[in-house]
Amino acid sequence: MGIDLHGQAGLPYINRGVYTGSYCGMRYRMSKEVREEEQKVLQLVIYPEPLSFACTLEENKEYVDFPFTPEGFDQAVMYLNQQYEARREEWDLALKNRWK
Repeated sequence: MGIDLHGQAGLPYINRGVYTGSYCGMRYRMSKEVREEEQKVLQLVIYPEPLSFACTLEENKEYVDFPFTPEGFDQAVMYLNQQYEARREEWDLALKNRWK
């Protein structure tokens, strides 16, 4: 099935705060960011377990921006699932070794 955030998170929630979650060794964070000329974007960050966003080294984080629209939210969720599948070994290793 993979990651399905519809019904859990959405733009109204992200507009007011930060949404974080994890899936089988992959952590993620979604937030609203303002870029040039007041353009709002949906920023997605993925990184390996076990540490929080604040404690994870920057070189272990991947940042991707999407339009701050319902379509952009759908694209972000699709990207999460694609990255999980494409980097499954990395996430499995992070889950296996999370506190070693």
